[in-house]
Amino acid sequence: MNTLIKFLPYIQMGLAFLLIVGILLQQRGAGLSSTFGGSGVGYSTKRGAEKVIFQATVVIAVLFITACILAVRLG
Repeated sequence: MNTLIKFLPYIQMGLAFLLIVGILLQQRGAGLSSTFGGSGVGYSTKRGAEKVIFQATVVIAVLFITACILAVRLG
């Protein structure tokens, strides 16, 4: 348990870095540009690498939140 408390900040930093990278790797969609007169395309489904990056980002986000809650409970 004491070892976990020592390594938890490093785990959080690693997960935070991976979360930032995962978010930045995602392809930018049309967003709200079509609402305000931009030439945005309609809804498209995620395929291939885009889907894998999205799912990995969700998993990393859940792990990061879990690590933060653990840090508060143990710290």
